[in-house]
Amino acid sequence: FAFLSACHTAVGDEETPDEVIHLAAGLQFSGFKSVIGTLWVVDDAVAKHVVEAFYENMFKDSEDSGVMDCTKAAWALNRATNAVRSKVPLEQRIVFIHIGV
Repeated sequence: FAFLSACHTAVGDEETPDEVIHLAAGLQFSGFKSVIGTLWVVDDAVAKHVVEAFYENMFKDSEDSGVMDCTKAAWALNRATNAVRSKVPLEQRIVFIHIGV
């Protein structure tokens, strides 16, 4: 599992429009089963609420086995963006996308 919270991690390069591989896809192709990336500029001061809510949901009801279940990533991202509706503007909630399982 990888969570990329930097800007434009799931966007290709404008100067090479034929390239379909961006950082998030590259990580998935290199073996990460689940990757969260961003489509545009991330406001760190605001998006931190999404990230905190994501990890709270990702590890919600988890056993103390120390093993992360990457299949919960899309669900946890969805729950996080819904949980911070009053704190985070829409364009900063939908900047994050999930790729993978």
